[in-house]
Amino acid sequence: MKTRTIRQSVSFAASPSELYTMFLSSASHAAFTGAPARISGKIGGRFTVYDGYASGRNLALVPGKKIVQSWRASDWPEGVESLLTLTLTAARIGCRLSMVHSGVPSDQVDSIAQGWKDYYWTPIKELLKNR
Repeated sequence: MKTRTIRQSVSFAASPSELYTMFLSSASHAAFTGAPARISGKIGGRFTVYDGYASGRNLALVPGKKIVQSWRASDWPEGVESLLTLTLTAARIGCRLSMVHSGVPSDQVDSIAQGWKDYYWTPIKELLKNR
């Protein structure tokens, strides 16, 4: 199966530690997505988000700095997993998040890339704006 890599970078009005928590706390994740999430904050721990649409495992965690996960969508062929790396760096105003999502099935790249914008970046910014 052919795969591709998605790269996105976005700024948030939050600290790297706040964003790290938003991705690794079930309650915080559900707060910005509006969907059930079960997330382990430990290396090797599993997660399911968006009511089971995406799932995977934490491969490396550096608090406030980096999250590396195996990641798969429920509509992908059985056994297909991608690699998600989120790097958080302090910026003049808040945090810069750099995302590299590799191993995404080629026929899903456009929808997954748009999904990151629609279901993550926009709702996180909305939640932060309203806090």
